[in-house]
Amino acid sequence: MPNFEQQLDRYAELIVKIGLNLQAGQRLLVGGPVFNSLAPLAAAPLVRLVAIHAYQAGARLVDVMWSDEQLQRIRFQHAPRDSFAEHARWTVEGALEYARRGDALLVISAQDPDLLKDQDQELVDEVQQTAFRLAAPMYDYVTRNAVNWLVASAAVPGWAAKLFPGLDPETQVARLWDVLFDICRVNRPDPVAAWQTHVRQLVARSDYLNHKQYTALKLTGPGTDLTVGLPHGHVWRSGRVTSQSGISFTPNLPTEEVFTLPHKEQTEGVVTTTKPLSYGGNVIERFSLTFAGGRVVKINAANGEALLRGLIGTDEGAGRLGEVALVPHSSPISQTGLLFYNILLDENAANHVALGRAYKFTFQGGEALSNDEFAAVGGNDSLVHVDFMIGSGEMDVDGLTADGTTEPLMRRGEWAFEL
Repeated sequence: MPNFEQQLDRYAELIVKIGLNLQAGQRLLVGGPVFNSLAPLAAAPLVRLVAIHAYQAGARLVDVMWSDEQLQRIRFQHAPRDSFAEHARWTVEGALEYARRGDALLVISAQDPDLLKDQDQELVDEVQQTAFRLAAPMYDYVTRNAVNWLVASAAVPGWAAKLFPGLDPETQVARLWDVLFDICRVNRPDPVAAWQTHVRQLVARSDYLNHKQYTALKLTGPGTDLTVGLPHGHVWRSGRVTSQSGISFTPNLPTEEVFTLPHKEQTEGVVTTTKPLSYGGNVIERFSLTFAGGRVVKINAANGEALLRGLIGTDEGAGRLGEVALVPHSSPISQTGLLFYNILLDENAANHVALGRAYKFTFQGGEALSNDEFAAVGGNDSLVHVDFMIGSGEMDVDGLTADGTTEPLMRRGEWAFEL
């Protein structure tokens, strides 16, 4: 097995070559307001290697917006109680400078899931809502694929301690890195080639579903009986997408999903989570949502219900679905047996849906549509986009055709059709 430095370097190479597919002449911004994720200081060794590979690929400039999550906790402990609607605008303006030029964006998703669990939840929600509002212009660039962007992870101490509480701190971080390298195919003899093969397989799945053009999906499992309408012209996406400037990139590392947009007014029934949701430095556990006419009409949660209600109350679109995604139960992330408390990883372990904003690139020609035009065809708009996991080895998924035929897509969590 390669040593840690070699593995980290391979991971950085995947980020630049497979994830971002960074082009000569582009600039790269690491961290930023999208997904509310500045680059954690603990990820500095990875960021430095990313910078080396980026410059080797011809980058003009690599810049980083850093964050120390302990400063977030200090704010909640000591800042004036009436100051939590304040947010630095320079992060958004700096990111917009890159986006307007067509440069690349890398987000590193890595934080302590329990960072703010004992803080005032109303203030946590206020900070989240403020960040969402200010970052809205950047989200528009992402949902239209106006730039090549990527969300990846890094092992940091607080997160590693949550996953492996029985180990000493140094071993916790090392263990998390081992898991990340494994599920990101870093340990394969040729990681780049392994990813190219994997992406081709995902694209084949999405091509099959695009050819079918189902009118709806029917998802059934323990606590779930949900029908999700799909607008005519929806597009299933997978591990590879193309930016408006023609750059093919993989926006998530790892990725195991194929996904599209629901019609914002055509979700009916009840859905129950199969994994907790880490949100705003807290964990929302064992919740179910009932939908009617596309909108959440009933909420139940064993823990974190107030935070969940605050999320859904963000705006009119936050109580509707903006994404439905299919992931086989046998995915490498699922097979670790770990709950990661990190949406990038947990969403690739199970079928999932997302509250809030739909991605315009999941509709034919959607990148060119105005918000009003997108809404007219069934696309949902919101300040938020929050995925939560609903799949398991007990879930079945069927596709409904225009003539009323029902076709099996998944049985007991696995694909039910051959390519």
